[in-house]
Amino acid sequence: MTLTKSISLVALVTGLLLLIPLTAKLTMANMLWTAEDFVAAGIMLFGAGLTFVLIARLGNNNTYRLAAAAAVGAGLLLVWAQLAVGLVGSEDNPVNLLFGAVLAVAFIGSIAARFQPRGMANAMFAASLTYVVVTLLALFVWPPSPDTAEPQVRLANVLAANGVFAAIWAFSGWMFLRASASSSNQNRQLA
Repeated sequence: MTLTKSISLVALVTGLLLLIPLTAKLTMANMLWTAEDFVAAGIMLFGAGLTFVLIARLGNNNTYRLAAAAAVGAGLLLVWAQLAVGLVGSEDNPVNLLFGAVLAVAFIGSIAARFQPRGMANAMFAASLTYVVVTLLALFVWPPSPDTAEPQVRLANVLAANGVFAAIWAFSGWMFLRASASSSNQNRQLA
C-alpha cells in the first residue's frame, strides 16, 4: 500500500472512531465532551495511526509491525489516560507529568536505534522499566496531595493498572526482539 493510501486509511479510521463519542454525545445527556475534546481525540488518534504507519514501513516482517502497534498503542493509551483521569491521583496531580519520561525514553531510544528491531527492543524494555520506576516514584516518593488524590481508588488498582501499561511496553520489546531474531534468520538464509 502506498504511503498516501495508508495516510488516507488512517484519516478514515480516525473519523470512524470519532463517530463513537459523537453518537454518545448526541444520545446521552451526561456525555461531557466539548469541541476541544473531539479535536484532541482526533489529533491523538490520527497521530498514533500515522506514527504506526511510518514505523511499520521500516520493518520487514509482521512481528516488527505487531511490536510497533503495541508500542504506539501503549503511547496512545498513556497520553489518553493521563489527559482523561491521570495515572496516579487525578489528572490535576503534577507528578503525573513524570510519565512523559516513558514517552521520551521510547522516542529517544527508537531514534538512537535507528528503528532497527534489536535496538527497538532495548528501547521498549527501557520504557517499560521507566514506567515502573515512575509509578513507584509517583506513589511512594511524591504521593498525591489530598487535593489531587482520589480516595475511592485503591493502591492495588493503581498498581494493577500501571502494571498493565508497563506490560504492554515490555510486550512490544519482546516482539521487537523476536522480529530481530526473525530478521537474522532471514539474512542467514539469504547468505
